[in-house]
Amino acid sequence: MIRRRGVGQALACLTESPSGRRFLGGSADCPAVLPRLGLDSRTCQARECLTYDSTIWATCFAFGWIMIVVMKKGADQSQIDHMVQRIASLGLKPHVIVGAERTVIAAVGEKRPEHKESLESGPGVAEVVKILAPYKVASREVKPEPTVIRAGSLTAGGDTIGVIAGPCSVETEAQILACAKAVKAAGGTALRGGAFKPRTSPYSFQGLKERGLEMLAAARAETGLAVVTEVVASEDTDLVARYADVLQVGARNMQNYRLLEAVGKAGKPVLLKRGPSATMEELLLAAEYILDAGNPNVMLCERGIRTFETHTRFTLPLATVPYLKQKTHLPVIVDPSHGTGHSYLVPDMTAASVAVGADGIILEVHPDPENALSDGYQTLNFEQFATTMARCRQIAEVLGRRI
Repeated sequence: MIRRRGVGQALACLTESPSGRRFLGGSADCPAVLPRLGLDSRTCQARECLTYDSTIWATCFAFGWIMIVVMKKGADQSQIDHMVQRIASLGLKPHVIVGAERTVIAAVGEKRPEHKESLESGPGVAEVVKILAPYKVASREVKPEPTVIRAGSLTAGGDTIGVIAGPCSVETEAQILACAKAVKAAGGTALRGGAFKPRTSPYSFQGLKERGLEMLAAARAETGLAVVTEVVASEDTDLVARYADVLQVGARNMQNYRLLEAVGKAGKPVLLKRGPSATMEELLLAAEYILDAGNPNVMLCERGIRTFETHTRFTLPLATVPYLKQKTHLPVIVDPSHGTGHSYLVPDMTAASVAVGADGIILEVHPDPENALSDGYQTLNFEQFATTMARCRQIAEVLGRRI
């Protein structure tokens, strides 16, 4: 592994030996190359990667083929457009990524590409590199710079930590408006609330559906807070997208691939929650469905996994945050409410989430948690939320970030 000083992104270096053979970073010759790049060497775990000046492309082998078409510095838009059209004509899917120094085009296909030489001859092309990756567009190897997502009042990524808060379920106009005002007053940047509720029991409250969406929109009009709400079925995507600023895909639906494709085409940022039994690679591959459908604005959410522990609703593995931030450019959000299942644990785990580098927090907040229609046991009241926000703001400032 190779780390940029002060950033901690997991990057690897493919260097070239005097014989012309490319080999893994971490080999004997690698340290001689790294100082010129301003990098420190560690134990390399990548299988293949490539350096271009200060931009580093790396990947770990698994499955699925991808080629990186690296354009020359100064390549103009007509040359980029030409290469996009050529890639598409070969039956590959082009993804244009604009970097700090040059543009690259990821050419993604299901089968091993045999078009490297054809693409290398294109106008403005510096080099074409074949890469085998489990997740493609989501990886930092394709886009080293972190993605910053903006949706109305919400910003997540980079130096900014987004705070999404509100009730588990939209219940009444008065309830959701009171929540929105309290969230904004405490410094929250987006309002959450469920209008469609996937519940374990068919007899539990299922949400107010479109009427709930209308209430969320009214609260946004009153407070200016962006609305984050869940889509539970692909056929509801267009309806929810008419009201929401961010579409949430819940943990139960993380591998509902038709839904992932639908939200990918909806044109709104997506908050994708990790399934309780999903690996981090499975989460990234789920995100890949949304990205592959043409939506670059995906936030990953760690909301706890199922383990043998029974004292908390789920186990909240905060190591997920720095790990994912090494592997992907997508913002990483943490849900301490579902991750713990107990309101008394939420403030400490929220503070810890900010401390480990989360790009955002999503919390359940209600004016009267004891009488909430759902998840009251893990929900903060307004005073608890304000105290938690003040504490997290102090931690963020120490880390050079802001809420």
